[in-house]
Amino acid sequence: MNIIIVGPPGAGKGTQAKLICNEYNLTQLSTGDILRENYRQGTMLGKEAAKYWSVGGLVPDDIMINLIRQEMTKPVPGNGYIFDGFPRTVAQALSLRDIFDELTLPLTAVIVLDVDFDELIKRLSARRTCTKCGKTYHMMFNPPKVEGICDLDNEPLCQREDDKPAAIENRLKVFKEQTLPLEKFFEDEGKAQHVPGMLGINEVYAHIKNILDKCK
Repeated sequence: MNIIIVGPPGAGKGTQAKLICNEYNLTQLSTGDILRENYRQGTMLGKEAAKYWSVGGLVPDDIMINLIRQEMTKPVPGNGYIFDGFPRTVAQALSLRDIFDELTLPLTAVIVLDVDFDELIKRLSARRTCTKCGKTYHMMFNPPKVEGICDLDNEPLCQREDDKPAAIENRLKVFKEQTLPLEKFFEDEGKAQHVPGMLGINEVYAHIKNILDKCK
């Protein structure tokens, strides 16, 4: 089973991906996590990618494709992959399809999270991240036990550069221009499954689970 989650920044792709991984024993490929790990390790790809995502822009296709291909050539510790944050453009989707063909892997479904952009701005601007372990909190919906401090390691929380208002507006603008066509691409492929993303976490997941159980 190989799943792609499509949706704008802050739609809850990462949260739903973790729930799906636990239920179906899938390996999560989060481009955000992959990029940040490469940046922490000081790899050339990580440094180059940071020039783009730190200001809310899309990382160039060649960088993202190389990172994804690198991850997919590793042994799979589960029953397949769930892609969180990739592909973001039709060009990336075509390249991913080529990788699937090379590795003889099927694409099971594409989950499209439909959300309101005004709500997204509220969600993103209230997000905070641990400076050490990377755990993410939301000051309205999932705050830490102690304000400004991570529950896991007592390290301070920060607001990522790409969660600041100017970057958020740019990220949503980029999404409208470059990622919305991706939804139509997957609809034409017969793979897109729309889910109302404005519901509660468990309600959204119930919709997704209903879809995936039918795909088994």
